[in-house]
Amino acid sequence: MPKPPSRDVIVLLPDEHGKTGAIVVSSAGVERRLDRPRQTVSVEAGAPPGIPTVMPEKEVRAIVGPALAALPKPPVRFILYFEHDSTDLTADSKALLPKMLRTILDRAPVDISVVGHTDTVGKDRYNCVLSFKRAKAVAAILVVKGIDSSILDITSHGKDNPLVPTGDQVPEPRNRRVEVTVR
Repeated sequence: MPKPPSRDVIVLLPDEHGKTGAIVVSSAGVERRLDRPRQTVSVEAGAPPGIPTVMPEKEVRAIVGPALAALPKPPVRFILYFEHDSTDLTADSKALLPKMLRTILDRAPVDISVVGHTDTVGKDRYNCVLSFKRAKAVAAILVVKGIDSSILDITSHGKDNPLVPTGDQVPEPRNRRVEVTVR
């Protein structure tokens, strides 16, 4: 008895905001464009793809739900800002700390990057040192709150990689920051 042809089903999944890009599925000289959430097309070996349809969400969940549930959560990023020429957090950033800590504890991450930055005021060497001190200050807060120091990756960029591009010697508060990425 001959083996039945293999059949694949391609489903375009939306991101966490419900948006998608687009893909083109081609076989046997025929192309089908998928560009809507849950749009699907079937392809049998050696045959052109079928006509795209939109699969009901319930059916998508039944097919790919277990695989999606096994994926790690996407990284979460927090930006903490600092007072000028210091390692003191701004009041707004201090207020953000409980939310950041709750997120870390809820996610049980395997890696947290803590990256310090400065604005462009001052000499390069000074800014490198200050940005690293800022990153270490945030890491110390995390450790005091029970976060395992072995999952912290502490680095700094000095005045490189500004959030808001400026000229040299420009005081920009949004560049005086530490970015915490929870993975």
